[in-house]
Amino acid sequence: MNNDTPAPGPVKKQRDVLSTHSVFGAPCWVSLTSRDLQTTEDFYSAVLGWRWRSVRLGDHFRIALADGVPVAGIAAVAAMWQMAVAWTPYFAVPDADEAVARARERGGTPAVGPLSFPPGRAALLADRDGAIFGIWEGELVSNWETWRQAAPTFIRLHTRNAFDSAIFYGEVLGWASGKSGCCEVEYEGGEVVLRSRGNVVARIDSGAVETAPDPTVRPHWQIHFAVNDVGECARAAEKHGGSVLLEKDTEAILRDPDGAQFTVTARPLLP
Repeated sequence: MNNDTPAPGPVKKQRDVLSTHSVFGAPCWVSLTSRDLQTTEDFYSAVLGWRWRSVRLGDHFRIALADGVPVAGIAAVAAMWQMAVAWTPYFAVPDADEAVARARERGGTPAVGPLSFPPGRAALLADRDGAIFGIWEGELVSNWETWRQAAPTFIRLHTRNAFDSAIFYGEVLGWASGKSGCCEVEYEGGEVVLRSRGNVVARIDSGAVETAPDPTVRPHWQIHFAVNDVGECARAAEKHGGSVLLEKDTEAILRDPDGAQFTVTARPLLP
């Protein structure tokens, strides 16, 4: 996908370009569907300090920049295309067709694609519990670690059964496959933890250990953005038409004016 496309594979550069064949299974992009582009821009500029770049897909699309680094795609098409307002993570896969087939075989639901977005392909799916996620096959940002640090600190799946979900995603995305570049999965502190190159990039939780799955839980992926001041972000969200669902010293769950939820997490202090 080229520099002007607000979907996975955010930047193409001339050298040191990684692809989903060498780094796969990890989150590689996040995208937001919204109803009103100007409201969305104003809100996230105030809360996260983002700037914006137009794209060739049209007036309903933008790329969000943090310190000049593309971090997310915004598509103001929720009403026009009758899509849900939500943040969606995309995972790197070596073969989009194969990943979609694996998801279908394991009870997942292909929703859109795979579609061609040179230099790659993307698809949108739901896992067997209904949580929405995307996959991306193709080139990644050349200095991928810089993108990942400017983008979400990690993503978290809230679901009914963490181990069952980990098996589903592991089989679809090739987690813990032993292949070079794959992600590793561990169990820590009551959660399933996903690591890429030693860094935590995703967590899966389903509540207290040894408790029965809660049928009231609506499985979903929550996007976590690293910020310097959680309280300041929460106040900015309230001031610009959003709301605060939960606030702690180091983390707050926020809702934007369209209703999309995301989390801001305190950036670790440098020594």
